[in-house]
Amino acid sequence: MDEVVDASDSDGYLSEDLSFPIVGESETAKTLEDEIATTTYSTQNKKIHADVSTAKKKLDKLKKKDPEFSKFLESFKNSAESFQDDEAYSDESDQEAQGEDDLIKNKPKLLTDDVINAWCQMVKEDNNQSALISLLNAYRAACHYGTESIGHTIENSQSFCNVLLFTLSNADDVFRGLLQMSSSKSKKETLTELKKTPKWKCLKPLVKSFLRSTLFLLNQVTDSEILTFAMTRLRASLTFFDAFPSLVQPLIKAAVHLWATGGPILSSASFLVIRDFATMFGSKYYDTCLSKTFVAFISRSRVTEIADIKHMQFLRDCVVELFSVNVKKSSLKSVDSMTRFSKILICGFQTKKKEAIKKICSWEYINCIDLWVRFISANIRDHDNKDLQYLFFMTIQLIVGLANMFSGPRYFPLRLKCIEWLNSLSISSGDYIPLAPLVLDVLEYKVVKEGKRAQNSFTIGSVLKLPKQYLKSRIFQDVCFQSAVEQLCLHFAQWSYHISFPDLATIPLIRLRKIHEATTIENLRRMLKRLIDQVEQNVDFVQRKRDEVSFSPHEHESADSFLQLEKSSTNASFTQYYKSILDKAAERKLQKCGDISLPEQRNLKRNRVEPKRKPVGAEDHQNGVAVENGVIDTKRRRRALQAQ
Repeated sequence: MDEVVDASDSDGYLSEDLSFPIVGESETAKTLEDEIATTTYSTQNKKIHADVSTAKKKLDKLKKKDPEFSKFLESFKNSAESFQDDEAYSDESDQEAQGEDDLIKNKPKLLTDDVINAWCQMVKEDNNQSALISLLNAYRAACHYGTESIGHTIENSQSFCNVLLFTLSNADDVFRGLLQMSSSKSKKETLTELKKTPKWKCLKPLVKSFLRSTLFLLNQVTDSEILTFAMTRLRASLTFFDAFPSLVQPLIKAAVHLWATGGPILSSASFLVIRDFATMFGSKYYDTCLSKTFVAFISRSRVTEIADIKHMQFLRDCVVELFSVNVKKSSLKSVDSMTRFSKILICGFQTKKKEAIKKICSWEYINCIDLWVRFISANIRDHDNKDLQYLFFMTIQLIVGLANMFSGPRYFPLRLKCIEWLNSLSISSGDYIPLAPLVLDVLEYKVVKEGKRAQNSFTIGSVLKLPKQYLKSRIFQDVCFQSAVEQLCLHFAQWSYHISFPDLATIPLIRLRKIHEATTIENLRRMLKRLIDQVEQNVDFVQRKRDEVSFSPHEHESADSFLQLEKSSTNASFTQYYKSILDKAAERKLQKCGDISLPEQRNLKRNRVEPKRKPVGAEDHQNGVAVENGVIDTKRRRRALQAQ
């Protein structure tokens, strides 16, 4: 069977069979599998080449033995060249005729619903080669619809939808069926073996046409549903991209763009393509996927205000998942990144310049730290990596320095974010981090005079620096103090069953009692009183159990197994208290789902429609006085007053 080739590498249009009718009977069509099976011509060609090579060797031997015979061959060659010149004109005419045939062959066709349905039926039932080629050309025309006039013409929107839907839904299954390739074994090794077979040589242009057309569709269509469906179907055909390296970079670029800018469903579908690319082909495309997703995440963070927090959190989790595929390589990259951030923080401490402070207190800086904190928390216990351990301690130092650098009340959201990071690192690693002083500094803040109550509440995770009008508001006190108490409860809950809990809770209890006595906010007093009581009860409980043990502090295994049975039962008083704190926090979060974040509030203020003033025209009159361009002539006004 003759191999189907692209008519042009630039447009990807496939050459169609002239004898194939637009609509034909599927029973009389020759299937592609039968045509692929006929490989007798290839064996005959091999025999002919072998005979020619042996004859050439014999002629070379005769030239060496008989020089006169060599001269005879040269004279014969000259006469043959003159004969070829005489036939040059006839060859050119044949080429012109062939060109006319190609024009007829690639003549645009009007694609109606009947034509498309007939092609779809022939491809689905009989795997007809001519119908498959025509359908792929029609699919290409649909993907390029509105951008060029080459190829077929789509009759209406129904035909457009039928071509897209059928081709995207069935192309991968058709290719795998013809190649006898199981979907469960869609790996690189399987395709490498298939490349050596005649089937792949025949199907390669068809697969390439489908992939190129779909990539073009991703860059042209704006409808999220079409993009999601196309990206989902491309994910099923990822193994074919390994045969076309030139198409890999455009696919990764399109997938990363849709992942970073698309809606929830489209973003998820795009990330699945990126993740499969990174895992399916090993390190071949992993670095490319890693760098492009990280750059896209950073570029989305280069804003002064983040309106869609959930989307940024989703992007962060996706990057963490991608980095976790190869922890060793990702740890090196993260260490370099955190080293650069540490230098920026040190520069800000030393110089106190406005530009350095602005660079540190920015979403780009904060989101990068948040990314590496999540990466460390996800992998610190499962991987014994020196670079990861070094990154862990470096990150703690950076976060503590960041929290101490911005200690003012306007930076309480940033400080609470640092406390949240430290809690996450402590829980994931199992190491104690003394973060209670940072929380108590927030609770010790005194509001000198309570100001006006703000009209709208805010989400503490949506801002890094509070506006001044919020500092004396009741909303600021409620949100910041409640968040601080929640983080302190989380810190105590982590170590509530540890044998050293009475020791680590001593100083925080002293400071909590002082804060409780000094504060005048009734809501905060109630929260602190309950927290103090629960911590004291847990201290007494752990102290009683500790007095009963017989092992020394040097016996670490016995100390680690202390109160493990009580911890698994979760019936302790402090555990129940912490659960109630989490439940109340969840209720507040649900109630605030309808609240507007600070960035959205500012946008509403900017877009607020001001009351329209009545325009003053050239013919308007005020008290009988003519007004021109909104200005009353003083002389005319005097005359009018005198006349009155």
